Amino acid sequence: MLDRFLPGVDRALVLKLVAFHTFVIAISNWLVQYKFGFFGHPIAVSAFTFPLVVVATDLTVRMVGKTTGRAVVALSFIPAIVASILVVLASGAPSSVALRIGFGSGLAYFIGTLLDVYVFQYFRERYNSWWIAPTLSSIVTTIVDTYTFFGTAFYKSANAFMAANWHIVATNHIIIKVLVGLLVIIPAYGVLLNYIQKKLDAK
Repeated sequence: MLDRFLPGVDRALVLKLVAFHTFVIAISNWLVQYKFGFFGHPIAVSAFTFPLVVVATDLTVRMVGKTTGRAVVALSFIPAIVASILVVLASGAPSSVALRIGFGSGLAYFIGTLLDVYVFQYFRERYNSWWIAPTLSSIVTTIVDTYTFFGTAFYKSANAFMAANWHIVATNHIIIKVLVGLLVIIPAYGVLLNYIQKKLDAK
């Protein structure tokens, strides 16, 4: 199937990337049930794992190009929703909540990563500095996908607190996710990218 639509593409690599994207989404939705206080508002532990999606997308586009990167995002969309629903159900949430969170998570991933593939590819192609695209993407896509997720999952939901305060909770998550992305994820990604480039150059 992949050979038909993406001739000449390393199918095994694409499937591995799809699996990695799906795993990050799934584990983030599992960790959303664990929270800590931040200026009087609950913050999910997933705020520390979801920024990995940004570097996963950046690495995907650098390794396989924009066209194949777009295909990876498309192929990951449904598995991300299904995995999200399953992990939320496994945490004991009712099916109505799991469906909203699953769809919100999948939609946030789809919009955020396509924004990265299309918009921030310009910065990858124009500038030699590896950090410009993932850093800008880390900030912008975090804002877009976080508001998308919380708005879809909790606007007018049965959870009265979240229904009334989803935008405040989303803003707090954005602050944490951007800080984690800029201070931890992006520097670690730079080390990983440098390692991969050396391996590829050695071949």
